[in-house]
This record gives sequence, C-alpha cells and structure tokens, in this order.
Amino acid sequence: MSVSARPLEHDHAQVRSAIIHRRPIAALYRGRTRLLCPHRLGWNRHRRLQVLCYQYGGDSESGLHPTDPSENWRCLAVENLSQVELLDAPWQAPENHSRPQNCIEEVELDVDDFPAPD
Repeated sequence: MSVSARPLEHDHAQVRSAIIHRRPIAALYRGRTRLLCPHRLGWNRHRRLQVLCYQYGGDSESGLHPTDPSENWRCLAVENLSQVELLDAPWQAPENHSRPQNCIEEVELDVDDFPAPD
C-alpha cells in the first residue's frame, strides 16, 4: 500500500462508519471545513468514489441555504475529502432525504439500509 493511499482509505472508512451509525462528520473539502451527514456512498459512471451528503454547517462555495434545506445536498468526491472526523452530534436530514440523485451509479452503502437508532 502506498503512503498516499492511506488517507483516502481512512477517509473512506470514516464515511462508511458515519453512514452505518448515522453520525455526522466534519471534513475539509477543497480547503473548506464542512459539517456533513453522509447518506449514500458509491461510484459514479467514471468509477470515482462519491458521497452524497446533507451539509448542515461549515463553509461552501455555493453557500448554505437556511430557508431551503433541500438545496444543501452535496455530491462530493471522496478523494477530495481530508481530515474526516466522526462527530458526536445529532444526525440531520431534511424532508427530501431520499430525493433522486444521479451522481452515484453503483451504491456501496445507503443510510436507508441501516436502522435508525432509537
């Protein structure tokens, strides 16, 4: 295993854990701190590992929309995530949490496949 592969594997594992246990994450994405709830993980048509997240805090190039949370869905390339950290914070998802998406063709994990904690 190359040294450069280790951070990607770690970040991939953290995203997987967040989905399975419905825990938010904090991460850097292209230099911006983001607070995210990952909902779906998988590969796009170019075999790039992507994660569909609900962003509830932090910074974003397009800005967050507090009046319309349905606009805060992000499809992010896992390779561009760094410093991924599981948070002890409430899971967040707007009403349209199962909205159609086309950024992931082959699903590895989906939060709806795991029961919500009581």
